Amino acid sequence: MTVPFRPPLPLLDNDVLRTFVAIAETGNFSTAAEAVFRTPSAVSMQIKKLEEQLKTTLFLRDARSVTLTQHGEMLLSYARRMLALSNEAVSRFVMPELSGVVRLGAPDDIAERILPRVLKHFGEAFPGIMVDVTVDQSIQLRKRMDEQRLDLTLINCATRPFPTIGEVIHSEKLVWAGAKCGTAYLRDPLPISVWEDGCVWRQDAISQLEKHKRPYRVAYASAHTMAQRAAVVSDLAIAPFPLSYVTEDMQILGPKEGLPELLNFDIRLLTAPQLSNPAKAVAQSIREAFGSFVAAAA
Repeated sequence: MTVPFRPPLPLLDNDVLRTFVAIAETGNFSTAAEAVFRTPSAVSMQIKKLEEQLKTTLFLRDARSVTLTQHGEMLLSYARRMLALSNEAVSRFVMPELSGVVRLGAPDDIAERILPRVLKHFGEAFPGIMVDVTVDQSIQLRKRMDEQRLDLTLINCATRPFPTIGEVIHSEKLVWAGAKCGTAYLRDPLPISVWEDGCVWRQDAISQLEKHKRPYRVAYASAHTMAQRAAVVSDLAIAPFPLSYVTEDMQILGPKEGLPELLNFDIRLLTAPQLSNPAKAVAQSIREAFGSFVAAAA
């Protein structure tokens, strides 16, 4: 009996898979090209070669973005697993000593906006390290650090009334945000959406309103930024937000709308006195992530 000849299956290139995942996650060839440090034309050639190799179409393209086909979604699951396994294997040889658990704290807004990106990139680079994240108010995170329940934490600090502790890794303007074309700021008393007691943003916002004798009422109070956003975009209230947190469905409000200026605030990194090598790696990844965040916002 003659067994029919079958050519060997082609091997998938990890660099090409990394590009494929970047496109799937950003929905844009040019943005993905920046993430993998290649030109858009090189990225297009990689995907063309990959589609030819698999004999299928992976992306549906239009003028503004790209979306995955059914086969593309299938490959995305395999690609992520293959890249994670590759990173894990390499780290066993290159960084075998970097393993363990790092206890990291972060306020809710940082946990929502920036931390997922940090943890994703960190997990790819250091798969042997597990990061245990605690999300809480800055004042509570400082307390956890004092009690040695965290290895490092990010906190929000108002620049004038707050003690100068930790390492400043980002400074930003705090602004009033309202719904785009909204009218909440015209109401009397002014409806505001703020965090719970102890939040430095809440303290500054209320302090400035009282200083300028602007009547207000706390219409919504929550420890979660998603709830704050919902109140703002629904035009039910206005809220103090970092400038970078104001999205297209919001508008910045100020003196022209009868609202007082707010302070700048710092994001600071607090670390334990004796920091382990894994914790040092997490701290450096955080610094790099905020550096990229600032560059993208510029």
